[in-house]
Amino acid sequence: MGVWSRWGMKVLPFADVASDELPLSRLLRLSLIQFSVGISLTLLVGTLNRVMIVELQVPSTIVGFMLALPLLFAPFRALIGFRSDTHQSAIGWRRVPFIYRGTMLQFGGLAVMPFALLVLAKSLNAATAPAWVGQVSAAIAILLVGAGVHITQTVGLALATDLTDEDQQANVVGLMYVSLLLGSIVAALAFGAFLIDFTPGRLIQVIQGSAVVTIFLNIVATWKQEALRPSSAAEPAAPQATFKESWDKFIVQHRALRRLLVIGFGTLAFTMSDVVLEPYGGQVLGLGVGATTKLTAIFAGGSLVGFTLASQILSRGGDPFRMSTFGALLGLPAFAMVIAAAPLQSAPLFSIGVLLIGCGAGLFSHGTLTATMRYAPADQVGMALGAWGAVQATAAGIGAALGGLLRDIGSDLTFFASLPRTANGYLAVYLLEMLLLAATLAIMVPMLRQQLVTSAKR
Repeated sequence: MGVWSRWGMKVLPFADVASDELPLSRLLRLSLIQFSVGISLTLLVGTLNRVMIVELQVPSTIVGFMLALPLLFAPFRALIGFRSDTHQSAIGWRRVPFIYRGTMLQFGGLAVMPFALLVLAKSLNAATAPAWVGQVSAAIAILLVGAGVHITQTVGLALATDLTDEDQQANVVGLMYVSLLLGSIVAALAFGAFLIDFTPGRLIQVIQGSAVVTIFLNIVATWKQEALRPSSAAEPAAPQATFKESWDKFIVQHRALRRLLVIGFGTLAFTMSDVVLEPYGGQVLGLGVGATTKLTAIFAGGSLVGFTLASQILSRGGDPFRMSTFGALLGLPAFAMVIAAAPLQSAPLFSIGVLLIGCGAGLFSHGTLTATMRYAPADQVGMALGAWGAVQATAAGIGAALGGLLRDIGSDLTFFASLPRTANGYLAVYLLEMLLLAATLAIMVPMLRQQLVTSAKR
């Protein structure tokens, strides 16, 4: 941490947000919450979907729906953000209790997940156990991890926003997401190295090791971050608005509903391929487990570039809606490269496409997040971040389910006669994602026009 503190101001993006009241070392420690979230997300949408589909031979439809289970909890992110805005504890904490609850859910899910997956694979392949045992146990484990991620990510971002000045809040949130991407990169490289020679025993070690690392990082991240402000029992409690009242106040803001629609369609477009990118590399391009796991690092690296570039531009007064548009536009040629990699059998072209998809997703996510925060009322930071996260996470979960389903049913289609049938389902997913990006751009056109008119009047 001392090394980070000395060199951070020179080499780290968003390092200029540090102040005397909130030093960089404290910000970096707080960002470990997002680092742990990146580990869990990489494990779910990167490593496990490849292992389940290829090594454990679980149908991709089941895998897609399994990974989509956390979306059941995603709509509650707005409620979690609202509760952390208004929570009153005896010692004065608002955010930390929710972060600890989310951490324990993550730990519990990761602790039992490898055994649940192995039971699922055996029940499907060898019929040594009822199929529902493996399906239910794996579903519960994934749901616990997803719920923990939603809680810790939403409240962790809100806590980071609380600790910073208003003019630096967007940059601090950007720093938190850079930490998330770094967590994804480190986790992808580590998982790829450990699972080069895949065995069930190594899978257990990797997942349960992630559980221990997650709880350790989150405890370190929250240590002495939120001040203790004990409330006196004699003081009358201030009346609190209900969730419905707070939501009604948020949703009637200018272009709030259209922003949420853009977030939903754009996220769906960028995340449908999450569940099939690594299996695509393995089945169509012949890449091994280690090589396909590194694709997650490539994707996260592209997202890191996108987030850093967006932060540099937006901190100088750039338009977040225009930034989101650039991200969606970049996704179109990126998916075209991924499609072209199949008939050309080009792993480098595939890797470049994945890198550009990550960059476009980073530009799009940062733009929509900044727009959401800029127009959020001062007393609704948690609500705004929760709404953004709820729509994004729900769209991502739906995308994972649709991606797995379309990959299976699309195998009967024919795009390139020279390719095996398994490639057609993957290509159907990528083509649909390009159509969704076009729909996202169409929804954003009125917002861009109105922004241009407003700028011209100024």
